[in-house]
Formats: sequence, C-alpha cells, structure tokens
Amino acid sequence: MSDTRPPGAAHGDAGGDHVDSIQAQWRRARPDLDPSPQGVIGRVSRLADYLQGELTPVFARHGLGEGEFDVLAALRRSQVERMSCSQIGERTMVTSGAVTKRLDRLERAGLVARFRSESDGRGRDAALTARGREVIDAAFTEHMANEHRLLADLPDADRAALERILRAWLLRVED
Repeated sequence: MSDTRPPGAAHGDAGGDHVDSIQAQWRRARPDLDPSPQGVIGRVSRLADYLQGELTPVFARHGLGEGEFDVLAALRRSQVERMSCSQIGERTMVTSGAVTKRLDRLERAGLVARFRSESDGRGRDAALTARGREVIDAAFTEHMANEHRLLADLPDADRAALERILRAWLLRVED
C-alpha cells in the first residue's frame, strides 16, 4: 500500500488536514497528475472561507457588511476630508457602481454625507459623518482585536514568514 501521509508527517502522526486527504485521494485516483498545488491553493482557499466567517460577524455587530466596512475604513484612513467615488473604488478595489451602492446604504444610515465635487461639477465626493467616524473606529478596533485573536496561535517567526511569502506572491499576481 502506498504512503498517503502528507509530506513531512511522521509515522504514527495523525498529522494531516482535509487537504492532505484530498491530495492522497487524487494521488490514488490519478497517479499521473501532481496534486501538490492543492497543498497551497486548497489551504489558502479553505483559510479564506474560514476567515471570512470569523471576520464578517464583527462588521455585522456594528451594522455593517464587509463592503460598507471597507468604504468607511477607506474614508477613515485617508488623509483627506472627502474622497471621490473613483478614489474610494481604487482604495477598496471595487467598481464605481459598487461604490455608489455602498455609499447609498451608508448615507441612508447616516454614516457618510455626499457633496458636489469641487474639482468635477458632475461628480460627488463622500465624507464620514461624526456618527460614521464613531462606527468605523469602534468596528476597526474590534476588527483588529479579532485579527490578533485569529493569528495568536501562529508563532511570530511563522507569521512573519507567511506575511513575506504572501506579499511576494501577491506582488507577482498583481503585476
């Protein structure tokens, strides 16, 4: 019988996650193919799903969806009082249509105000209201505590290495 343990797992080590199991199954079913990319892609995908489930409840406790949180955060961390829809779109990596829908919801909730653009008479700028600033400050404080919690079991050296590797990969992908 072939060894289906994950690379690096010791004999007698239960060590292995769901992705290891899937890879072992594919190695048996299709020995002609190398399923090793699943070791990275599968885990990144599973972690993304897990993290999404851990992050969004924080936003919801503050009455926000992920998109609204992103817009408020972009406005809060900017060094300007007002931002155009296109600037918000660049900072949140979504289309202008998505920004407009998010701003509509945030404006109805009293968290942002919109003004005629001073630089483009047809455009509209957005700014945080006092209430919007309170909400994003509270949400971001809780969000950072949550992210620290999520990374707490990862040793500092591993966390730094993971950050470095993911940054390098993302730079290649986005280039």
